[in-house]
Amino acid sequence: MDCEVGENSFEHGRLGALRRWGRFLCDSRALKFKDVFTWQLCKTIAMGQALSMLICGTAVTCQYLADAGVETPMLQSFLNYTLLLLTYTFVLAFRRGENNIFQILKTKWWKYFLMALTDVEANYTIVKAYQFTTLTSIQLLDCFVIPVLMVLSWIFLKTRYRPLHFIAVAVCMLGVGAMVGADLLAGRDQGSSSHVLLGDGLVLVSAALYAVSNVCQEYTVKNLSRVEFLGMMGLFGTLISGVQMAILESRAIPVISWNWTICLLFVAYTLCMYGLYSFMPVVVNMSSATAVNLSLLTADLFSLFCGMFLFHYNFSGLYIVSFVVITLGFIMFNIVPTYTADQSNATNDRVYHLASSADVQQDGDIVVDWLQKEGQENEDRIGSRHRAHCNGFCSQI
Repeated sequence: MDCEVGENSFEHGRLGALRRWGRFLCDSRALKFKDVFTWQLCKTIAMGQALSMLICGTAVTCQYLADAGVETPMLQSFLNYTLLLLTYTFVLAFRRGENNIFQILKTKWWKYFLMALTDVEANYTIVKAYQFTTLTSIQLLDCFVIPVLMVLSWIFLKTRYRPLHFIAVAVCMLGVGAMVGADLLAGRDQGSSSHVLLGDGLVLVSAALYAVSNVCQEYTVKNLSRVEFLGMMGLFGTLISGVQMAILESRAIPVISWNWTICLLFVAYTLCMYGLYSFMPVVVNMSSATAVNLSLLTADLFSLFCGMFLFHYNFSGLYIVSFVVITLGFIMFNIVPTYTADQSNATNDRVYHLASSADVQQDGDIVVDWLQKEGQENEDRIGSRHRAHCNGFCSQI
């Protein structure tokens, strides 16, 4: 009987510990859900849209340059990388210790060279794609960067996504579909019908290269520093784009009809790209490369809104629908934070440790109670025997 009572008490204690741990988990989840819409999320959304506006600025200036007969994508990239070189690379040059540029080049120069090469070619291939395929194809296929980025983040950054993240990406894709539909209805599906497959292939290659570059950027920014990343991109990006510019655009640059308008367009494009490269690592550090690319889906919409005033585009209600849907998908993606595989294992170990500790504490309490009960019973038995012995001794007297 006592054994059954002890087993029941032991089981009751174990269940009580598990219930307490379950309430702890539920309370933590409720706290996270309640604190979702924070200033941090609003700041991430605002900065993401600011990046989209910078991309819009590059698109508008490129359109004006194209209308003026200027098609020099490598020259434009070279100016951007040179500006990064003159700022962030020089900052690295004056640092001391392991963060000095010479120490970085000794150990990691080839890694940053490959990163810069990937970024330069991603910019070049997407510009070349406009010569062979349509705007609709570019808008649709350029979204390929998001699934590639998620796969690369899963493999190399050990990022783990929840079901809501995949739903959010699907919602953003619906927003892109609405934007493309508006373009088709407006008759802006312009582009060369020849070599369409080549153009589509260039878009896919560019998306894959952008995904690789963004994964490298996220790892570098979150584990090393933003200044180191931008400094190395400025150094190697200037070298690579300079060589490629000399090879591909040696004839196009001398024939440019330079005037104040052309110069201001180059300056505006360079400043927009410089701002994009400077602030994108900040937003990536606040969220993730995948989240940033989701927010950048609205860049085409900002370009279309500007085109209504600058290039007399026709307005469509689908643009508003597309903007709302993409923004909603971006918010959904950031509501639930991603996690890494290492964090998941550490959390499981911590859960097991805490639950085991609760069990041990509960079991220890049961054992102490049992010992106290046994001790009291022993004392009662000893006391009874002592009283019986005293009574017998007194009767003999």
